[in-house]
Amino acid sequence: MRFGALEAGGTKMVLSIGNENNEITERISIPTEGPEKTIRAMNEWFAQRDIAALGIGTFGPVELDTGSPKYGWITRTPKLEWVDTPLLPDMKEALGVPALIDTDVNAAALAEYELGAAKGLRSCAYVTVGTGIGAGLVVEGNLVHGLMHPELGHIPLRQEKDDPAPEGFCPYHKGCLEGLANGPAIEKRWGRKAETLPPDHPAWKLEAEYLAQMCISLICTVSPEKIILGGGVMQQKHLFPLIRAIVKERLNGYICKDEINIDIDHYIVEPGLGTASGATGALLLAKRALKIG
Repeated sequence: MRFGALEAGGTKMVLSIGNENNEITERISIPTEGPEKTIRAMNEWFAQRDIAALGIGTFGPVELDTGSPKYGWITRTPKLEWVDTPLLPDMKEALGVPALIDTDVNAAALAEYELGAAKGLRSCAYVTVGTGIGAGLVVEGNLVHGLMHPELGHIPLRQEKDDPAPEGFCPYHKGCLEGLANGPAIEKRWGRKAETLPPDHPAWKLEAEYLAQMCISLICTVSPEKIILGGGVMQQKHLFPLIRAIVKERLNGYICKDEINIDIDHYIVEPGLGTASGATGALLLAKRALKIG
């Protein structure tokens, strides 16, 4: 049986085919252009592959209330071309198969919970730091939704005094996590793409400060048993020890757990599935969609 899996990202769409054993057997990526052109291209690709169901992990915000007439729509996204786009309805109607949608980070969190770095635990948070910043949460096997879904990327942060762009670059909010610490913010602040900056550049100490604030907020609010940091910016592996050190320093022993005070190297971690978390999570959503019907 073949399942379609879509990672809908701000710069590219990754389309995959997987099987019952959670193996990805085929994958392509296409640029994220205007909704009409992009959705048409994705439908054409999946239609040629006889899929039994489709799972979508998408950038957001996205309407996840199944009782809403806009269930499956992308809503007030910073990617302005895609505001109020009926992503799930358009794809489900075109392909004629069961389909399920969630945020890209919830999909990745699900994959890491079932198969990756958080396997065997009761909860985890997966945070992607790339074109955008978002968090997915799994608690007792359930993906966390509420009034909508977690929007960690837009929590306000305490701006660092040595930040040359303390208001950040979010089109909606001043001083929010995404506007201060996503990949485009690094490039705009320093005039160079993040991957071209050497490890000793001041950009990374500033980035680690902001991401540590985020981790502390997660620890003190939802208290996940594992924090997993993925996305393009986190390919800079030297960020991990910087973030861990700041988290320990700022918490100052208040959280009386060995996972943080003694073994934080195994608490704030890279994805166990590497770069496959998103695709694998979308595949798991497709399998859930088929069960639901």
